Amino acid sequence: MTDNVQFARMNGLGNKILVVDMRGRKDRVTPAAAIALNADPATAFDQIMAIHDPKAQGTDAWIDILNCDGSMAQACGNGTRCVVQALAAETGKKAFTFQTIAGILNATEHEDGTISVDMGKPVFAWDKIPLAEEFADTSRIELQIGPIDNPVLHSPSAMSMGNPHAVFWVDRDPMSFDLDRFGPLLENHPMFPERANITLAQVLSPSSLRTRTWERGAGLTLACGSAACAAAVSAART
Repeated sequence: MTDNVQFARMNGLGNKILVVDMRGRKDRVTPAAAIALNADPATAFDQIMAIHDPKAQGTDAWIDILNCDGSMAQACGNGTRCVVQALAAETGKKAFTFQTIAGILNATEHEDGTISVDMGKPVFAWDKIPLAEEFADTSRIELQIGPIDNPVLHSPSAMSMGNPHAVFWVDRDPMSFDLDRFGPLLENHPMFPERANITLAQVLSPSSLRTRTWERGAGLTLACGSAACAAAVSAART
């Protein structure tokens, strides 16, 4: 990113999202530019959603997604919802098809103002998530934090929702865990060669979960759309 661009600072369920308009330009938002933007309190963010001209016929835009540490993310559900709100206000359209490095995302702004994103099919194969070790069943993989005979966290469900996720099932409020201490260790664990989003999930009822997420490249986050999908899918699997 070489000179000034238009952007909107938005909020997606607590996530700080910068929606940056790169349409009509050839340059990209670089990791260095992302880090510089995040260092300024006026533009600090969790994710950047950089909107580019479409590359494929039938799509509305290509979206680059960058975390606040400058790393590239494959998917961001809350950020995509912010893009939809911005483009719907600009164009009057209600349905959009976006292309990302993770594939195609379809999103809709509904009559009641809510915005939904189809995050695509989850991926369970160990080498596609990816994991560093082979597991025939990724609904429970061998990974734990704490003493061997009394681990604090163990046996997460692993999957990809466009980006890698590990969901640890807990029997008490996820807020009671020291995730700001465990999160960096697990995000960067050798089991995850591309790092991973780490979620703690508590089952509240047959139809509800309470979650807390350490987001890859962003840290503790108030909400994570792909992690919510990962937790729901993992709950159904287990």
